[in-house]
Amino acid sequence: MPRKAKFDPPPETAALRRQLQEALGTQDEQGRVVSEAQHGVYLFYDYDGEPVYVGQTYEGLRTRIRRHLTNQRTDAVAMNVLDPFEVAEIEMWPLWELAGRSRDEAKQRLNEAEYTVYAKAVEESEHGAILNEGDVPPTELIELPPSARIRIVPDEIFEDRKHPDTRIARRASTIAALARVISEREVRKGLRRTLLTQAKRLEHLAEQRLREADEEVPEQSPTNEV
Repeated sequence: MPRKAKFDPPPETAALRRQLQEALGTQDEQGRVVSEAQHGVYLFYDYDGEPVYVGQTYEGLRTRIRRHLTNQRTDAVAMNVLDPFEVAEIEMWPLWELAGRSRDEAKQRLNEAEYTVYAKAVEESEHGAILNEGDVPPTELIELPPSARIRIVPDEIFEDRKHPDTRIARRASTIAALARVISEREVRKGLRRTLLTQAKRLEHLAEQRLREADEEVPEQSPTNEV
């Protein structure tokens, strides 16, 4: 039988996947692999440490996070709400105490944990908003379990991806794609809110680059002394 062709991913993609796999193998103080918790809440951060997206899962932190950040598409990625390219760090809150419970049994605790993380993220955000297109129903704030926050981009890629001009181009492209989705479909208000948040994030980065340009000292032209 003929051998199947082997399609290896580009080196950068392979390096990112290895780093993500390593991050998802992080253990807590009791030696448990955090991402193996069936129930939990996760938060993504960009290259400035800005919180960008929060979610909850009852099917496993590892499974859900990989769906967002690899080739298994989710609604947030498909709708151009979340650009995996922009995610530099992940933070996970495992809810070990919910192990073995059904989705309905775990729902209230998951909602409380997600809203607590969401409120924390919005408070810490420079823009007072994150990219979630769906509303996170308000609940009482709870004491969260210890979290694990890990960078998922390898050193050899990090600085190139962190460059503001690269991110400006990427955000502009994401905004255009999201605006096109909105123009072609009947969408909820939350998606328009996400578009506004993305526009603010793009404006912030562009303003930062402009300030940096103003601070640059031009080289003095040589003069001919008589």
